[in-house]
Amino acid sequence: MAQQVHQEIRLGVESWIALGNRRPHLSVVLVGDHPASHTYVRNKIKAATAVGICSEVILRPRDVSQEELMDLTAQLNTDPRVSGVLVQLPLPEHIDERTVRNGVAPEKDVDGFHIINMGRLCLDQRSLVPATASAVWEMIKRSGIETFGKNVVVAGRSKNVGMPISMLLHTDGDHERPGGVPKLITADMVKEGAAVIDVGINHIQDPLTGKTKLMGDVDFDEVKKKAGFITPVPGGVGPMTVAMLLKNTLLAAKTLVY
Repeated sequence: MAQQVHQEIRLGVESWIALGNRRPHLSVVLVGDHPASHTYVRNKIKAATAVGICSEVILRPRDVSQEELMDLTAQLNTDPRVSGVLVQLPLPEHIDERTVRNGVAPEKDVDGFHIINMGRLCLDQRSLVPATASAVWEMIKRSGIETFGKNVVVAGRSKNVGMPISMLLHTDGDHERPGGVPKLITADMVKEGAAVIDVGINHIQDPLTGKTKLMGDVDFDEVKKKAGFITPVPGGVGPMTVAMLLKNTLLAAKTLVY
């Protein structure tokens, strides 16, 4: 599905440029040397190149001040060549993430985290939608899950913290439950034929090899025996999230007036 979206974006970029417009440009601000963050950013830049979107990574040291970071985003906000601005999370503890998120111009906020974009989304108005949420919805639509009325379980962070898992998973409808624990969702918690979308990300050290591997919040091997649809980690929501980020970049380029 991510490859399908990439192809659609590639065609969209080509059509946009053919009309005489500037090529979309994504600027990614990366703070510190967190290995996972660097990996995520490399994947985003590689994907941007593949669909014809210009991109750059702006590195800043871990001890960068919040004021310096805000000055940088302010410069990118007013740079006419920049379509989208993304500040890679997490940020060091001395930086207030919410302040930095709101420092990015709403029309260039391709992460969809600015308070204006979040507010407009809640009011069902036009906005740049957070890429992960958009990715989950895109997967549901493209797989036809909502057409078949499947029970949908989304494993990941949730507003439903404190709710019994059984209440969330053994009732009808679509549910999202709090995550951050490997194999938290087991087969006995999932109804036959349910669609399970795993948004969890956990870095686990293999006791045999000592290497770190990526896992979601779902016991994939067991749950897949009951699920009608299921996403793996890695290789599931992640690639689609990157695709939706690029789609936001193209949308931002079309919205901006150069």
